Amino acid sequence: MNIFLIGYMYSGKTVVAHKLSQRLGCQCLDLDQFFESMLHTSIPLFFQRYGEEAFRKLEQKMLHDLPNEKDLVIATGGGTPCHFDNMDYINAHGTSIYLKASPELIIRRALGSRKPRPILKGKSPDELDTFIRQQMALREPYYAQARLTFPADAPGLIPAILSALAEKSLLPQAD
Repeated sequence: MNIFLIGYMYSGKTVVAHKLSQRLGCQCLDLDQFFESMLHTSIPLFFQRYGEEAFRKLEQKMLHDLPNEKDLVIATGGGTPCHFDNMDYINAHGTSIYLKASPELIIRRALGSRKPRPILKGKSPDELDTFIRQQMALREPYYAQARLTFPADAPGLIPAILSALAEKSLLPQAD
């Protein structure tokens, strides 16, 4: 069974996916990195050339084409669950885990990031605050459909996730 990590940008999905996959002895896949490696281009450049709609359609196709027979820990893009049937697909094909971050945590991580996101580029701290809060509010109904929710900055996050997965018999069966 696959594990899908969902949440807003800078919530820690990629880092948590790597740590979980190591602990579980299964493969990790970052959907954004997979997209970039398959298309040999960056997501910001793809957005610039083809637009968000084209990106979201390809993102959905890649999500649907993930191997079902493998146990993967998948870090989705922040917007992945919010488009088309993606959240229904995620819940039907694995265990979804929402890494819920406060706007303050996201803003702090965004301001301190060495790899700033193009969508945030050029925004003042006040504009960044407003933008992030609005986007998070719009996305919350999708994220709230996750099977499990954990605070993104909780101490002992990985053991807490593993414990909840074991308690609900949702652990992947590694080879």
